[in-house]
Amino acid sequence: MAGEDRTRVEQEDVADVVRRAAGGDESAWHRLVEDFSSLVWSVALRQGLGRADAGEAVQMTFLRLVENLAKLREPEALGGWLATTARREAWRVARRASKELPTENALDAESTEPSPEEQAVSTDRARTVRRAFGELPERCARLLELVVVLALPYTQVASMLDMPMGSIGPTRARCLERLRALLPEEVGHD
Repeated sequence: MAGEDRTRVEQEDVADVVRRAAGGDESAWHRLVEDFSSLVWSVALRQGLGRADAGEAVQMTFLRLVENLAKLREPEALGGWLATTARREAWRVARRASKELPTENALDAESTEPSPEEQAVSTDRARTVRRAFGELPERCARLLELVVVLALPYTQVASMLDMPMGSIGPTRARCLERLRALLPEEVGHD
């Protein structure tokens, strides 16, 4: 019973965060991205994509979430929704990539996957970047999330942030510089 209560509370908590994010609460949106990024990445990578293609599937998954956040019928089941969406986006990316590139043999594909050590280092670096990201001013964090993480078109970013499209690039550069300054040297210069 205690396990069921804990699960119910966590589901209600997720539903509350989803509702707040849908209402425009940026800290709720950041929490959703932080809490569910590893799930979305793992689903995308399990579909056999390389890191770059998996990154595209992850971006598209979170874009779909932005587009559908207010329409989710069961916000407490967000994890399942994201996993399904990530799987579909990964398949879409894989289909498109198979049309663009000749197929590799299985041995070549395996050699491009990171080792467990590389994955651990990558996870640690991602955690460090997320912490530094949280120290950015809210406007910088939001801009970088939209432009770098979600890779939205500048026209959409300009509309969402109510800023001139011509100032997005220079502001992005300044925000990235602020982020680099918050990172340890071995992370900030990559």
